[in-house]
Amino acid sequence: MFEKRLSWWASLLVALTANAPAHAQPVHRAPVHTPQGWLQGSSERGVERFLNIPFAAPPVDELRWRPPVEAARWTGVRDATAMGPACPQPVRSALVAGGVADHQSEDCLQLNIWRPAGGRHLPVMVWIHGGAHVLGSGTFPVFDGTALARQGVILVTINYRLGALGYFAHPALTAEAHRGELFGNFGLMDQLEALRWVQRNIGSFGGDPRKVTVFGESAGGISITTMLANPAAKGLFARAIVESSVPTLEPQTLEQQEAQGMETAERAGLGKGASAVELRALSIETLLKASAGRSGGMVGPFIDGRLIREAPWRVFARGEPVDVPLLIGSNSNEASVILAMGVPPAAARTYLGDDDDAVRLAYGVLPPAELARQALGDAWFVAPARWMAMRTQSGAPSWLYHFDYVAAGRRDKSSGAPHGSEIPYLFGTLDYFASLAGPIDVEDRQFGEAISTCWVAFAKTGKPGCKLVPKWPRYRSSEDTLALFSPASRLASGFRRAQIDLLLKVWQARTGGSRQ
Repeated sequence: MFEKRLSWWASLLVALTANAPAHAQPVHRAPVHTPQGWLQGSSERGVERFLNIPFAAPPVDELRWRPPVEAARWTGVRDATAMGPACPQPVRSALVAGGVADHQSEDCLQLNIWRPAGGRHLPVMVWIHGGAHVLGSGTFPVFDGTALARQGVILVTINYRLGALGYFAHPALTAEAHRGELFGNFGLMDQLEALRWVQRNIGSFGGDPRKVTVFGESAGGISITTMLANPAAKGLFARAIVESSVPTLEPQTLEQQEAQGMETAERAGLGKGASAVELRALSIETLLKASAGRSGGMVGPFIDGRLIREAPWRVFARGEPVDVPLLIGSNSNEASVILAMGVPPAAARTYLGDDDDAVRLAYGVLPPAELARQALGDAWFVAPARWMAMRTQSGAPSWLYHFDYVAAGRRDKSSGAPHGSEIPYLFGTLDYFASLAGPIDVEDRQFGEAISTCWVAFAKTGKPGCKLVPKWPRYRSSEDTLALFSPASRLASGFRRAQIDLLLKVWQARTGGSRQ
């Protein structure tokens, strides 16, 4: 079942990492000195890159299921010209194009940097990849930072522990955590440690640690909204971009997570009373196989009582997030991932409520499959994005967007922009996207170049204005205006207002929390 739910992700990542264009031979430049030691990177067409840089010690042996430890210094000059391994993940053979199948390791806490040659005091963009918290990597070619660096920013991509290595609890591990010691949410801890590394080291690469923008999609976006609700992230970034997140999730409890951890241990051949020593002695192959067979529940940040004490949405509802400028939005066919993960169309009724008249008033009369597609996407992503913009509008400014651009060659057979499809436009890596989106034409490339400047402008100035939407206003509930990115990009007010209002009303009644 778990592998089936990941099949869509595997197909997407294969498409995003296939058909790489040929590049000129990179040129070695003078080493860069960092507080950790010297790094030898490479340069190509005005962009320098430094790859496979450790930001934390290898989380292996006794450090498996421990908070990340600061990486050690090295002597001599470290080669930084080749990508490092991805963190272990259950999908293997299907991802041969991305290098995941034959290049995985628990020693995976590395990051990659692209910078324009000779830049000084540059804004920094740190990308947190998606993948349902169980797969993905900052090493995938679709996240190549060359095009963004050419716009005058430094791009950083990171790895973080995934699945049963990244979000795992078991009574034996909980018991060994000393008072105040963090446990369980290791993937989120890795992301925070990577941001601390950026604060300490990015000046060596010409970056300004005061101008760090963290951005991510799907699981990466969920990680960022979790950070925005967590005091531990304060001061680690100055701006945030959240793409296709679900900021209104109700995380699992420690008790639920421990129950799943015990189930994983039993599937791995250990008894219910397995010790921490026995757990750490499991081979990675055994652990991945056992965790792939787990039942129920989403993988990802959970309420551990120390790093995460409550659902992030409760912090936003009280108006207490880490207060930084925020750019947030979603795509027009988010149901592409929801349905692929095994959520049945009938689940839409959970979010629509029992008032059929209200549903017809909001959505009109639609075929059941189309109603489910729209309602699931609205409930999981579109409505929560607007709610998040509402809840953060009184502090540092927030901007709301909706992505509805489909490659010209696919518009006649598309229900909208699928989950994650904005990424290659933003990164300027459309050639990697071609096998999924079909032929990429001049219009698609021009759109990609234009929308990418919106994100870069936000990283540079804290405002996302660009030629696609030159007068994009900060979000205000009274105007309810967002940027609608499409073949005819424009500002839109009251976008899907009736549908979103219905979903938020049902949600408020179900949770009893403040939603307005």
